[in-house]
Amino acid sequence: MSAPAGRARRVLAATAVAVAGTLAVGMAVAAPSAAQAGPTLGQLAAAKGRYFGSATDNPTLNNSAYTAVLGSEFGQITVGNTQKWMYVEPSRGRFDYSQADQIVAFAQAHNQTVRGHTLVWHNQLPSWVNDVPAGELLGVMRNHIANVAGHYKGKVVHWDVVNEAFEENGARRQSVFQQKLGDGYIAEAFKAARAADPNAKLYYNDYNVEGINAKSDAMYNMVKSFKQQGIPIDGVGLQAHLVLGQVPSTLQQNIQRFADLGVDVAITELDIRMRTPRDAAKDAQQAADYRAVTNACLAVTRCVGITVWDFSDGHSWIPSVFPGEGAALIYDEDFAKKPSYWAVYEALGGTRTTTTTTTTTSGNNGSGCTATYRVVGQWNGGYQGEVTVRNTGSTATTGWTVKWTLAQGQTVNSLWNGTVTTNGQEVTVRNANYNGAVAPNGTTTFGFTGSSAGANPIPALTCATS
Repeated sequence: MSAPAGRARRVLAATAVAVAGTLAVGMAVAAPSAAQAGPTLGQLAAAKGRYFGSATDNPTLNNSAYTAVLGSEFGQITVGNTQKWMYVEPSRGRFDYSQADQIVAFAQAHNQTVRGHTLVWHNQLPSWVNDVPAGELLGVMRNHIANVAGHYKGKVVHWDVVNEAFEENGARRQSVFQQKLGDGYIAEAFKAARAADPNAKLYYNDYNVEGINAKSDAMYNMVKSFKQQGIPIDGVGLQAHLVLGQVPSTLQQNIQRFADLGVDVAITELDIRMRTPRDAAKDAQQAADYRAVTNACLAVTRCVGITVWDFSDGHSWIPSVFPGEGAALIYDEDFAKKPSYWAVYEALGGTRTTTTTTTTTSGNNGSGCTATYRVVGQWNGGYQGEVTVRNTGSTATTGWTVKWTLAQGQTVNSLWNGTVTTNGQEVTVRNANYNGAVAPNGTTTFGFTGSSAGANPIPALTCATS
């Protein structure tokens, strides 16, 4: 995988616009209630001795639909931006924790643990740090760590003490800390963090180190050396900003080798990006990739948890840094659960609702189709459905249409991979511009979220081709 170029822009893009390629109707969306049926990802992970969490950022705390999911689905929160140096020490010796404290308070109010991110990083530094004389910088770094980690003592379970100190070839990144302090600055940072908060687990965190390669080898050798020297390091974070279909084959082996050094491992910033727009095939591959990452973590006892780098496509950093790419997370921009969500859910031991119905066909001259309706998930006041259209004819379709009648109290709020119109209780879904051609015996799928009052009956559908 190529390095996430423009990473500094990434963290500033936490409130990026929704991925344009995801096809959805322009209706108001009812977010899933916190009182959804069945366990959450956080609960499922906890049952396996892990955590499953999400990063977040301050602007999104004002979005009630977003916070309803953030506060109920996850057992852990990472402060995406506002614990970084430019926010907490904008000028030398002046500390400001107001924004980061808001996120920590949110987590505490929802019984969620907090990962601290990050104490020492070459990006998002205030300009004054670069101007500190070499003879003073170690003291400045120690003072920063002592204040920030000290302020959050007892409130943060992990600290990403040093972030992204290696280049792709395994050489040390020539940051201001490396240039002025040399190789020893990382060890000094860990010592200072341990002194400031003896109970927090201390992590080194980096990207493109998920598989075994030159960069992860350099990280491995550093951790091994630290353990031999008695430098206080407790874990490593594998960021896991991955590309669709490119989960490293050596991921589990890599996690295991770090665990064998006597440190914990966390997947700290998981997302899996694709070329947009989404389609059923890309969604299926992304689901398989999320499942593979989750299974790799579950296979190693010292892999302690997984954090997605925010949970909704509408709040992802990817589109602003990788034009034409996105849809990298487990919820879409309307907070509907994607196939990738359900892959993680099942990998963690959850069981999906599988009620289905196969419906009537129509067509002539060798054409025809079936539509199979499935309730993917339900919660108080809402549900997510999925319809699979199969071409039962002998020639490829050029288009398809599925119709059904909603029961009283049901609505369709958001739909993807198709275009929807409603007339009272009558729903008509036609193919999108990219999935109308279906080969004989081939399938395509569209999904939707809706509201329901009381019962949520399975409707009878009709399917027609053109």
